[in-house]
Amino acid sequence: MTQVSELHTTRVAEIQAALRQAGLDGWLFCDFRHSDPLAWRILKLDLNAHATRRWFYFVPANGEPSKIVHAIETDKLDALPGSKTIYLRWQELHAAVQTAVSGAKRIAMQYSPGNAIPYISRVDAGTFELVRSFGVEIVTSADLVQVFEAVWTPAQHATHVEAAEKVYQIIHEAFAEIGRATRAGEAITEYTIQQFIWRRFDEEGMHADHAPIVSVNANSARPHYAPSAEVHSPINAGDFVLLDVWAKLKTPGSVYADLSWTGFVGDTVPDKYNQIFDIVAGARDAAVAFIREKVATGVSFKGAQVDDVSRAVIVNAGYGDKFLNRTGHSIGEEVHGNGANIDNLETPDTRTIMPHTCFSIEPGIYLPGDFGLRSEIDVYVGEGEVLIAGQPIQTAIVPILA
Repeated sequence: MTQVSELHTTRVAEIQAALRQAGLDGWLFCDFRHSDPLAWRILKLDLNAHATRRWFYFVPANGEPSKIVHAIETDKLDALPGSKTIYLRWQELHAAVQTAVSGAKRIAMQYSPGNAIPYISRVDAGTFELVRSFGVEIVTSADLVQVFEAVWTPAQHATHVEAAEKVYQIIHEAFAEIGRATRAGEAITEYTIQQFIWRRFDEEGMHADHAPIVSVNANSARPHYAPSAEVHSPINAGDFVLLDVWAKLKTPGSVYADLSWTGFVGDTVPDKYNQIFDIVAGARDAAVAFIREKVATGVSFKGAQVDDVSRAVIVNAGYGDKFLNRTGHSIGEEVHGNGANIDNLETPDTRTIMPHTCFSIEPGIYLPGDFGLRSEIDVYVGEGEVLIAGQPIQTAIVPILA
């Protein structure tokens, strides 16, 4: 029988402190066959554990939590503190949930009004309706999730800085390798450079969830194009090259760095690329200036607001319909983290940007059949400070001397 652990007792105490800070009466977690990975992560449960039946775990702002598990899987939440109710019939499950939340007025669940933030919308409509029928108001857990999934420790920030320095170095090594091979008359492709970067990750003690993006010419106009052994293009003199590279240290708990740079295989970069780069860099820098102003004055701000500022630069330049992606995404132990995204395009992300969180800023312009260009940096918001890793940031397209 699994015993309640100090790790889980501490985590529940942290959740209760966050609930009191937010003025909420509780947080109801529920899952069916890993339907809510956020619940497993936040409660520090084993994501690989076998789970076939519904479970609920209610953490009140004060007092003892409640565990509700099925008779077939009675030990599913044993590592967590709290009283346990075992149900067999659905009627017993409903009664147990009602009892758990009784006395609470406002509780959080993994729900997003209007599914505005799909990363948070893990509770199905039926379960939402059931819990609400017990007379409680349900609010989104979006900002609570940030507290436990997006806020970094100082040690994590240190891993980010180190990873960013290494990613920056590897990007420039990749440009140099393109130049060397081109001068030597060696055949080189997107896939060749992708695998060069992939090998360098391992040599530098890093890894990633996916091989990096290396795209030339028209391929770069497809934001999520990535070469493979079967599908790739050659890299030749006169080609435009986009590198989107993300990785983290192999150290447990480390967080990602994610940078994008562009280059041109030749001594002189053509004006058509420079003109688009200047617009994109202006959008990137406008976002950073907005963030710095808000942090310096102590004014809270939302991810959607930053997206609006960055997007306006590209819209005003006449390329609004060519900016296909949100301005940026949360960064954490996953490259696309569970904090606020810099987005008012795909979703209206009204989550507050919290101190000690990080996100990318990566505006882009994509011209189908020709080329696409983005410039990506990582922005960390600390206590009254804004830090950008992977310095220096790109201020001009890199001429890859051929």
